[in-house]
Amino acid sequence: MAVNSGAYQAIKKELDNKKAILVAVSKTKPAADIMALYNLGQRDFGENYVQELLAKQPQLPTDIRWHFIGHLQSNKVKYIAPFVSLVQSVDSLHLLKEINRQAAKNNRVIDCLLQVHIAQEETKFGFDEKELEAALQPAVMAQFPHARIRGLMGMASFSNDADLVRNEFRRLHALYRQYAALYPSFTSLSMGMSGDYPTALEEGSTMVRIGSLLFGSRS
Repeated sequence: MAVNSGAYQAIKKELDNKKAILVAVSKTKPAADIMALYNLGQRDFGENYVQELLAKQPQLPTDIRWHFIGHLQSNKVKYIAPFVSLVQSVDSLHLLKEINRQAAKNNRVIDCLLQVHIAQEETKFGFDEKELEAALQPAVMAQFPHARIRGLMGMASFSNDADLVRNEFRRLHALYRQYAALYPSFTSLSMGMSGDYPTALEEGSTMVRIGSLLFGSRS
């Protein structure tokens, strides 16, 4: 399936009305599909795999804002540090430390979101609430001048239980508001994907990650 331009225009209009950012999840999709959305005005693209992102990035326009949204291993940070716009999936202080180190080497400040584990599945990564509280102490944050925390990211349970998903988003939004009151740099709450983004928007998301609705199902 080619890029669904009609779906893109409709989703983009909906998000613009809510003042939310669309991140087009382009993992496994060729550069030509990314260019098709780029030519419609899309600039924020999300990738899950470092190797794939490294292959695509040189082929595409330099004003694309690349979001890394997958599980990121510390030893891979150095490869994307020169150009990544936002690392959405910071799931440990160990990873944040390495992002800070590699950003300093590149004379950059890299924007980051802390990933919070809100789902029932154990397979998802992220801070729990106690770990988040410990990480977001001013004395801890001061150790990372080259990794700027812009907010939180989370993935709801993969479930048909709409109330469960809504409650998970609601809980994450409450955490976001709690820390946004302390940190002016907090401007982004990334939650919601193709299957649940309308609920996420209702519960306060400022950024959604959508792939299959735009690009079709992945091979």
